[in-house]
Amino acid sequence: MSANLQDRLAEVQRSVRTRPLFAMQLETKLVAVGRTPTTLRRIGVVSDGTFEGDRLSGRVLEGGSDWQSIRDDGSTLLDVRLTLETQDGALICMTYEGIRHGPREIIQRLDAGEIVDAMSYYFRIAPQFETASENYGWLNAIVAISIGHRFSDGPIYNLLELL
Repeated sequence: MSANLQDRLAEVQRSVRTRPLFAMQLETKLVAVGRTPTTLRRIGVVSDGTFEGDRLSGRVLEGGSDWQSIRDDGSTLLDVRLTLETQDGALICMTYEGIRHGPREIIQRLDAGEIVDAMSYYFRIAPQFETASENYGWLNAIVAISIGHRFSDGPIYNLLELL
């Protein structure tokens, strides 16, 4: 075996290539559950949303939720379930996990509903999709990533397909 594993990497492994998938904005209302035996829990109830991209656009159906765990270090772990409806009526299940963290004062300002610079904190998710639609079946076989930014009424995401 080579002493340097980097030398064994194929060219496709040496960098990450992406393609825009869509931008998505959610309207949410936070419900504070409180301290459970395992975490400080709150739930972001999704009341509305939209998504727009070159290959698919539409709306986010009411009823999705974001089960958030706030860790002792101030980081927020996200566990989200959404239903997307495309402009042509196809339904797409979207799930994602992610993390949001940053300096304590920035997170406190976000929690207070203030808008802060998106570069001042870390907010990343890893979405997955499931659909029965033949038109959008390609979503079942991709890996996506996203960078988020939080506003007082909910987050906005830029979703990218990994190539």
